Amino acid sequence: MNNLVRVAAAVPHLYLGDVERNVEEHLKLLKEAAERHATLVVFPELSLTGYTCGDLFLQQTLLDAVERGLERLTRECPEHVLAVVGAPVRKEGLLYNCAVLLTRGAVQGVVPKTYLPNSGEFYEKRWFHAGDAFIPAEDDLCRIGGWSDAPFGSCVWESEDGVRIGAELCEDLWAPLPPSNLLAVGGAEIIVNLSASNELIAKREYRQELVRQQSARCLCAYVYVSAGTGESTTDLVFSGHSMAACCGSLLRENDGYLDDNYLMTCDIDLDRIRADRLKQTSFRDAAGRWRERGQVPSWSLGQAVRLTLPDGVEPQLRVPKHPFIPADRAQRQARCEQIFAMQATALARRMSITGGKVVVGISGGLDSTLALLAACKAVDLLGLPRTNILGVTMPCFGTTDWTYQSALTLMTTLGVAQREIDIREAVTLHLRDIGHDLGDHSVTYENAQARERTQILMDLSNDFGGFVLGTGDLSEIALGWCTYNADHMSMYGVNSGVPKTLVRWVIQTAAELPEFAASREVLLRVLDTPISPELLPPDEKGNIQQVTEDLVGPYALHDFYLYYAVRFGFPPKKVFEYACIAFAEDFDRATVRKWLINFYRRFFNQQFKRSCMPDGVKIGSVALSPRGDWRMPSDAQSALWLREAEALEV
Repeated sequence: MNNLVRVAAAVPHLYLGDVERNVEEHLKLLKEAAERHATLVVFPELSLTGYTCGDLFLQQTLLDAVERGLERLTRECPEHVLAVVGAPVRKEGLLYNCAVLLTRGAVQGVVPKTYLPNSGEFYEKRWFHAGDAFIPAEDDLCRIGGWSDAPFGSCVWESEDGVRIGAELCEDLWAPLPPSNLLAVGGAEIIVNLSASNELIAKREYRQELVRQQSARCLCAYVYVSAGTGESTTDLVFSGHSMAACCGSLLRENDGYLDDNYLMTCDIDLDRIRADRLKQTSFRDAAGRWRERGQVPSWSLGQAVRLTLPDGVEPQLRVPKHPFIPADRAQRQARCEQIFAMQATALARRMSITGGKVVVGISGGLDSTLALLAACKAVDLLGLPRTNILGVTMPCFGTTDWTYQSALTLMTTLGVAQREIDIREAVTLHLRDIGHDLGDHSVTYENAQARERTQILMDLSNDFGGFVLGTGDLSEIALGWCTYNADHMSMYGVNSGVPKTLVRWVIQTAAELPEFAASREVLLRVLDTPISPELLPPDEKGNIQQVTEDLVGPYALHDFYLYYAVRFGFPPKKVFEYACIAFAEDFDRATVRKWLINFYRRFFNQQFKRSCMPDGVKIGSVALSPRGDWRMPSDAQSALWLREAEALEV
């Protein structure tokens, strides 16, 4: 898979002050990292000596050993690995706390710590001098031992294959203006932090949020590696807390609360970072301003340094099946409560200026159920009676007794006004008028029912003094799985921001709310109903014959495709590989490709429906409103995407 970088957080067993033994431990982890195909290996702050050496930092014996240790590391560092180690470095009579970037045969750069903590348990200014961030690299060089001069100062390093890296140390991240802010706008895509953060109650959670937020603000991958339990415990304990985050998401962190002597690897997807940076205008503006000022120098790592994973290496990506749905139960419930509140609040606002009444068609399926629940919550918020909602069920050729009874029970238990209008006769007459054979169950037969229902809802809304509430969800809008000028149309699409895979969970969450206790049983019944438009007659046993996912494909796959195609702009090949990882236990590669081709074909061909879709509340980062989030010409060609999808190997 293209543009993946495997990073490793390396926390070696520490021999405090024994540089030679520490170098041995570094080399062990570097060798293991190379065997696991990691190309960027990050060690803790002052990893060659230990952070807690105290006044030993002023001993020439220790500092000479550090220079010898760095020389050995450059000789024995595995091929194709960029190591970032922590070391005290002497320069022009001053001592700096540094991150040293090295490869086999070369020290590539030295980054001094910018902000030195000197309060509480920290007193680094006793030994170290603060580095000045962003001194032009070509003007300020540092010689370590007998090795060639290396750039000294904060800058952006670029590998032969175009990966851009920056580094900062511990307190730099905690400062009001972290160097990583400017490194990011200077082009750094991966920022590493060599840290020695002692453990305190609740500090781990604080670090997690700090790293996650910085990766979000900088639209970068942020790799944080902290000193382990081998540090001195005279007054403090260190936990070896390491983590990797990308654009606000925590990708991985070490398992142990107090940890030591481990190697944690994680794959960084550069395409995700680059997609966000292309999209976010404020990031582009900031980057442009700082580049114009020449504030952030850059430096090449040399032709021999390539950081992306070579072909044939199996990715270590953790790809969730349901990108819209949190895996953690508590987070999922909180997310669903927020979504439902957003739907109800948005709808209440619309109703407050239109007379406070709505009409909604009730089928007994998932989408209309969620729309009705949101309408009930909206009138509750407004202090209006639920009879201001007119629920309408319109049985026709495909209606089963199961969904019919669900629709009636739902309206009754929710206490809304209700109407039942059988449309069989009207649709039959219409089909005869246009000369369509009633035995021909083609799209004309299906769509005539959908349009008749919409006509009734529109006319009833005039009579009732309200507006028609749409029921279609985000997944149906993406696939165009709605009849043009039928369920495609309404005065407000309350579900338009909710993907199909999430609709079920929002209903499940709403069913637990006390205001819907009387409807809980029927809501659970709805959740057990197959997804169907019910436009074809039931089978001989009266069961639903037309199952949507048999026709357009599994919604789990389509929501997955939608997320990665729209959120990150990934090409079909990458969406496919991600899906194959996520759904390895559910679908073979041929099935994934089949429905991916169908997704792209429908997504392009059905844009004309999205171009005139009604208003609806935006829920998440993926939305398809033509007024803000997705502006695509209806006659755009899908050929490029389909050719790539059809050429995928299975």
